Amino acid sequence: MGLLGLVQLLFRLVYLLLLARVVMSWVFPRGVDHPVALAIYRLTDPILEPLRRLVPPIGGLDISPILAFLVLGLLERLVVEALVASGLAF
Repeated sequence: MGLLGLVQLLFRLVYLLLLARVVMSWVFPRGVDHPVALAIYRLTDPILEPLRRLVPPIGGLDISPILAFLVLGLLERLVVEALVASGLAF
């Protein structure tokens, strides 16, 4: 696996972690204290907390995961294009 594949894999992992957190928030609205769930929260908090400070919940709905998916998609596209343009996408 080359650098490009590794970068894309890392972005997919972050997407999956965010999706898992969203699903957990629906299934366990009061939170959960399982070690895997806690790890997911610790890994996704640095992404979601800054977005929550920028955009507060709308009508009680936290839209920070939606924004995170959009920002990550844009960031992934920029990083992949930079790798390809620089010739590092081997």
